[in-house]
Amino acid sequence: MIGFSHSRRRINGKFSPLLRWFRSLSTSLGHAWRRSLQLRVVVSTLTLSLVVILILGVVLTSQITDRLLEAKLSAATEELDRSRTTVEGNLAGADDASGLATRLERARAALTNQDLDAASTTGSAGSFDPVLIVEGDATRAEASVGPVDQIPNSLRDFVKKGLISSQYATVTDSGGGYSGSALIMGSPTGSDISALQLYLIFPLASEDRTLSLVRGTLLIGAVVLLVLLAAIAMLVARQVVLPIRSASRIAVRFADGRLKERMPVRGEDDMARLAMSFNEMAESLSKQITQLEEFGNLQRRFTSDVSHELRTPLTTVRMAADLIHDASDDLEPALKRSSELLVNELDRFETLLGDLLEISRHDAGVAELAAEQLDLRMCARAAVSTVRHLARETGTEVIVDMPETAVVAEVDPRRVERILRNLLANALDHGEGKPVLLRLRSDADAAAFVVRDQGIGLRPGEEKLVFNRFWRSDPSRVRRSGGTGLGLAISVEDARLHDGKLEAWGAMGEGACFRLTLPLVRGHKVIGSPLPLKPSTKKYAQGQPVPAITAQKSSTQKSSTQKSSAQKTTAPESVT
Repeated sequence: MIGFSHSRRRINGKFSPLLRWFRSLSTSLGHAWRRSLQLRVVVSTLTLSLVVILILGVVLTSQITDRLLEAKLSAATEELDRSRTTVEGNLAGADDASGLATRLERARAALTNQDLDAASTTGSAGSFDPVLIVEGDATRAEASVGPVDQIPNSLRDFVKKGLISSQYATVTDSGGGYSGSALIMGSPTGSDISALQLYLIFPLASEDRTLSLVRGTLLIGAVVLLVLLAAIAMLVARQVVLPIRSASRIAVRFADGRLKERMPVRGEDDMARLAMSFNEMAESLSKQITQLEEFGNLQRRFTSDVSHELRTPLTTVRMAADLIHDASDDLEPALKRSSELLVNELDRFETLLGDLLEISRHDAGVAELAAEQLDLRMCARAAVSTVRHLARETGTEVIVDMPETAVVAEVDPRRVERILRNLLANALDHGEGKPVLLRLRSDADAAAFVVRDQGIGLRPGEEKLVFNRFWRSDPSRVRRSGGTGLGLAISVEDARLHDGKLEAWGAMGEGACFRLTLPLVRGHKVIGSPLPLKPSTKKYAQGQPVPAITAQKSSTQKSSTQKSSAQKTTAPESVT
């Protein structure tokens, strides 16, 4: 078994380069077959043409062979009749005192018209070799002249019954003159010698040469025809493929924003009509894209202008409302309540105007990132302090879990704080009064925030919809935080400005989880995240420790993370 395994490894090692070469070749051919329409057309045309040529060659060869053999058989039958007459005439005039063998030799010599040493002759059916056989009986032994061993026994059986028969067989001349197929004709002969049989062996050498010539001609013609068909197929496929390739290149450039690209129109055929249709489609799309761009620019400019124009009257109304609210202690209860509602709605109106201005900057592509090196824990604490009043109103505990050491990243603190504030406000709105978790973790490349609530959760598919503008899972639900419906939409745009990701997960009855992943260095792409998006199934409550959330890392990162987590992670803070 050890020797067999060793031999097998040697064989595998010897043939592995060849196998790798075959796999590489098959992969390259498969890739070329999938990508090249011209190659598929040429190969398909050649394959079908080869099948047709093979069928035609087989049919033609079969027909020519049948015609040659029919002509040979007809000429051989005529030659057999003449030979039988010659033998009968020679034997009838022969001296009875001569021996049987001598008489047969004279008859064979008359057929060959040559000396006794001659072995063949040429007649209308071509060259043949005669054989005379006299069957033995009680008074005499069998006598024969000529190559008797070349005569098949089955043919002799038919001739013994008095039938004129023929058979194709393979013969070999003892003198080395011919070896191959032959037509053997056999016939009984009427003479004074009873049981005399005459056989003529007709070699098919000339027919074989004719068939070889025909096959060679057909083969050369097939090769030439395949080459011509390949050239024709390539030319025809090229006439079709070139416009398609041109359309593909123009479509790619059109998709890249070159809206003035058009296909050249040549002639009036199908390709010309395709080019005209493509150009009409491109013209229509160009007009629609231009109209949409103009409409989008107009809409963004309108939103920005309206927001700016509303600033002045809003400031005036704000001053008047603050004046009324400052003197609300001297007002009647109904007027005092009205002044409070007016101030609250003005606050919401100001927030809405700010969000509209911010989203219009993102749409216009003019939003700028004022990045600086800072501790991300500061952003988290600032965000928690801004939602502290909302947590008190809803009676919700906010659990903050952050490392003890600083998590320094190159970010825009205003935007990161706004993202966390929106996530926390959203969690408090939908948390049903259950604890909300804010967690921060980092690794060598990125830092991640997780905001987790245990509220109503999200239905399947809603994790993508939550970032749409003004989207609400339940339109009848009242926002406690007074949000504008643009907070998460702005947050995802702020995350993209940082080259980060903002993702959501949720399940009905299990709450929702939002994860913000940011690169530690500006411009680096985020590949993984230090925290998982889907939290553990274990729930947390007031006064209980926060469940551990770990991310899958490499062995080196995992050991360093465990060490730093044991030394640098503080106990979770409860904010109420």
